Amino acid sequence: MKTFSPSDISTRVFYSHMVGAVVPRPIAFVSSVSAEGKVNLSPYSFFNAVSANPPTLIFSPVNSIRDGSTKNTLDNVLEHQEVVINIVNYRMVEQMSLASTPYAKGINEFTKAGLEEAPSSIVEPPRVAEAPIAFECKVKQVIALGKEGGAGNLVICEVLLMHINEGILDAEGNIEPHKLDAVGRMGGSYYCRASGEAIFETLRPLREQGMGVDQLPEAIRKSKILTGSDLAQLANIAEVPQAEIYSQELKAPEIQQLFSAQNTNSEAIQDEAHRMAQRLLTDNEVYKAWAVLLRAHNT
Repeated sequence: MKTFSPSDISTRVFYSHMVGAVVPRPIAFVSSVSAEGKVNLSPYSFFNAVSANPPTLIFSPVNSIRDGSTKNTLDNVLEHQEVVINIVNYRMVEQMSLASTPYAKGINEFTKAGLEEAPSSIVEPPRVAEAPIAFECKVKQVIALGKEGGAGNLVICEVLLMHINEGILDAEGNIEPHKLDAVGRMGGSYYCRASGEAIFETLRPLREQGMGVDQLPEAIRKSKILTGSDLAQLANIAEVPQAEIYSQELKAPEIQQLFSAQNTNSEAIQDEAHRMAQRLLTDNEVYKAWAVLLRAHNT
């Protein structure tokens, strides 16, 4: 490991490493207005949701590393404590990028980026009409984290209203991530797209505790083939499955074929069983993977 101390290298280099490591970051496409009513629109990837009650979002405009100057958004929220935080999807990523240009104060980035202003219901700043989701917010607090170049300014926003394009909802009324097609910020000029094969599901132990890797049978826990991630998937259920639970899984043709092979080398069969279990875990077939492993070890 190569170690870096922020006191030993330039702010620009440390910043580059940090934002290349903390990825992907969601993007707050923030519309604000000045005291004179001039509209500003700018993206920020130091952004997240931090509370549900009250619903609270935070983002952080960073002072220019080059000269320490503040962002127009920060100047605006100090003058007028309202913002709209718009969510960026893939269709508008190039317009979002264009809006990040450091235009002079008073220039409307909606116009520069070719985006349409939509009137908000409660706050003065407009929404981005093209955005799939928009949050109308009251700015509750701004915390300056420093005065030097690169210092952040934490803007704490209470959500007053949330607007969702109905086209991104599934039949149950939940946001469907493939339809949302959100964009995340990586390091440098890189972004990522949260859709397609980039999205996956994994079991979360919400209703019951996962047993933990330490409770796995030794022959499985010390596998030469299964990775730490594989073992964690297996251990993310309450207990080792009982025979009546997984016996049905053993009827799958590929499993029957494996164990019907006339191979006297039990270690070879066990290794192949571990490889099959690993493939099943990739497809989130946790109980079928358990069935293969337990059958292989006669447990």
